[in-house]
Amino acid sequence: MRLQRTHLRISLSFLPLASLALTACGGASADSSDARSPSPGGNATFAVSSDAGCVDPQQVGSNDAIWSARQVVDSLTDQDPESGEIVPWLAESWDINDDATEFTFHLHDGATFSDGEPVDAESVKANFDAIGDLGARGTLAQGYLTGYTGATVVDPQTVTISFDEPNAQFLQATSTHSLGLLSPQSAKLSDDERCEGVVGSGPFVLEDYTPDQSIILAKRDGYDWGSSLFTHDGEAYLDQITFQIVPESGVRAGSLQSGEVDAISSIGPQDEAAFTGTDVQLQDRSNPGVVFNLGFNYGRPLGADPVVREAISKVIDRQQIVDTVYTSQTLPATSILASTTPYYASQEELLGTDIDGAQQLLEDDGWSAGEDGIYAKNGKKLSLTISWSAVIGTNKPALELIQQQAAAAGIDLQLQEVQISETTAVLAEGDFDIFWGNITRADPDILRSSYWSGGANRYQLPASELDDLLVAQSAEIDPAIRADVLAELQETFVQDYVSVPVVELTTVLAHGPHIHDITYDASSRIQLFDTYVSA
Repeated sequence: MRLQRTHLRISLSFLPLASLALTACGGASADSSDARSPSPGGNATFAVSSDAGCVDPQQVGSNDAIWSARQVVDSLTDQDPESGEIVPWLAESWDINDDATEFTFHLHDGATFSDGEPVDAESVKANFDAIGDLGARGTLAQGYLTGYTGATVVDPQTVTISFDEPNAQFLQATSTHSLGLLSPQSAKLSDDERCEGVVGSGPFVLEDYTPDQSIILAKRDGYDWGSSLFTHDGEAYLDQITFQIVPESGVRAGSLQSGEVDAISSIGPQDEAAFTGTDVQLQDRSNPGVVFNLGFNYGRPLGADPVVREAISKVIDRQQIVDTVYTSQTLPATSILASTTPYYASQEELLGTDIDGAQQLLEDDGWSAGEDGIYAKNGKKLSLTISWSAVIGTNKPALELIQQQAAAAGIDLQLQEVQISETTAVLAEGDFDIFWGNITRADPDILRSSYWSGGANRYQLPASELDDLLVAQSAEIDPAIRADVLAELQETFVQDYVSVPVVELTTVLAHGPHIHDITYDASSRIQLFDTYVSA
């Protein structure tokens, strides 16, 4: 038996509504659109903080890189950021069998890639078959296809995706940029060749990419198969979009205020204060998925030590970090999942600050404070290095404050910056004690992608009951039962201090008065199809 579902609505009993705040910093209206009707034409320039060294949507993971990559590819489905509903995009409808092992998509007729190739069942099969061959940069997309046994071309516009076990998360995965479709010719390229440039079916095409300098997109002529969430039909409004790579926060902010750019990413509290009284608008949305956390390498003795992990969690003052480092819209972590993630369950009572308790834990485990105040045991200091990359400008000040909080309690945390282009290799090779990061996705299965010992297992986790819960939630198609499993999973995760949740990532975009209708998708990444500029 198959169920015909043109839309699959996620039960809102278990899905916190994602919030979108648009705040005027001056006297301008908080509405991002003006009184005039949108009109085609014009160029827009964005200043972003980093470049991942790759423009392939199936391989990029940082927000700044996704901002541009998302515009080049369409997805089979889309996800409403307000309700969580999965709605049509390249697929007009879909069928799911009773145990969620087969997903049949009926494709929009007439969609093409910008190289002229049709978006058909063969191209979907070519994409999903190729994802399994991607290297370390493709682990996120590969995680969405865990258990993939192949794609069957039913007819030119109908394709069935099959799995060897129930895969409740897959439909939502088809709405992500990571499973955005590439031309079959792009899917055939090597990983590095794809990073230099790909062809999609999206409303914009990649015109030029200069690593660490800029990414330039041009409007796709003839585009007419947009997401059902888009507010107009046909082609995008903007003729060209330029993403300039500007690492310095102050330079980005100054460029926005001077009118050199139309919008900027990675807003810090100093920028928020500087924009007060101006016509700059702040637009924010909390990112669903795994929060910023300290991820331990279980292949190293200290990372595998539950007492050490718990002690580090207890010395962190999350609210102080939020108040000191982040903008006013940011929240401290209350689970490993952000509060906007479907099936989020608060573990706030387990994530408080207790310095005395942390020190007692260590002393009961045989650690003693040395003359320098740092704990040691068997002649070895309690010292770990946190590796991090400058994808977001707030990473360094947040970690410096964590370092200070830990030092005051007798724990030595050193900081080591990793180049963005080297991050994947560092994680794949296990060359770290602790890694600071987050992963955005509007589905809790992102936990399995990150922490299942049977997967990529970058943190070298041993097999445990956590695996059973991770697999069970992915296979469960009943929303109520899945909610119970995920609540237990989040409690187990925090109780065992698998990693240490610290702060929710909030995407804050600042833009000038002449650019309108920048929207966020369900994963808090920008969508620019409906965006336009005025004089």
